Amino acid sequence: MMKIIRLKYSLLAFSLLLSNASGAAEVSMAFSKEIPPYIFEHNNSGIEIDIITAALAHKGHTLKPVYFPLGRIPYAFSNKLVDAVMGDIGVNLKSQGGFYAKAAVIYDNVFITLKSSAISLKKPTDFDLLSVVSFQGAEKRYPKWLKKVKEQDRFYGVSDQLTQVKLLYFGRYDVVLSDRYIFRFFAKKLKLMHGLDVQEVVEHKLTIDKPMDYRPVFRDKNIRDDFNFGLNKVKESGEFERIYSKYISL
Repeated sequence: MMKIIRLKYSLLAFSLLLSNASGAAEVSMAFSKEIPPYIFEHNNSGIEIDIITAALAHKGHTLKPVYFPLGRIPYAFSNKLVDAVMGDIGVNLKSQGGFYAKAAVIYDNVFITLKSSAISLKKPTDFDLLSVVSFQGAEKRYPKWLKKVKEQDRFYGVSDQLTQVKLLYFGRYDVVLSDRYIFRFFAKKLKLMHGLDVQEVVEHKLTIDKPMDYRPVFRDKNIRDDFNFGLNKVKESGEFERIYSKYISL
């Protein structure tokens, strides 16, 4: 009798394994080009890529990163160049058949100025006459602060994060809007490249970032559900924090 029960459980486990395997998929996902420490394009790694990879793996899926300039990510999804995107960059993709997932990471965006410039940023009018450089689509995400700046052609959206740091340090722009960890990474890189002293900066935390702003979007609802399940498991196991710790120390 016990042998029969064990055999039934073995057959059930085997059938579940086959079921999971048959439902496994390679998921092509559009990511921004190099955004250390979140995305390292050259070896398909970084905080965001590692977390999404781990979350998908819980249901047997594999991640295939595909890289685009940040502003082209919604285009890649709308034109069916990929199965998923890391975020919608301010463009609602539900009408394009997108299913929104839980946020894998939340970028900690702050306005950054040189301490030597003595710029005070507390209200939207403080940005009058100031030039701002940031990631593409930032003006859509933070219209309270950047709408007028954009309208008056004082905003520059560029996906190259090193360029953002250079433009601030070399006095070409007054303000950078960036994730604080990304900025620090590239400030260190700039110092190594040019032997420059890292100038003191001031971080102005004027934004309240919402998880909804950073949700991956999937074309397949079942894979979206599998991702959400896996992301919960990654967080419960402590793997989420371990991935962050691995890169933040860079």
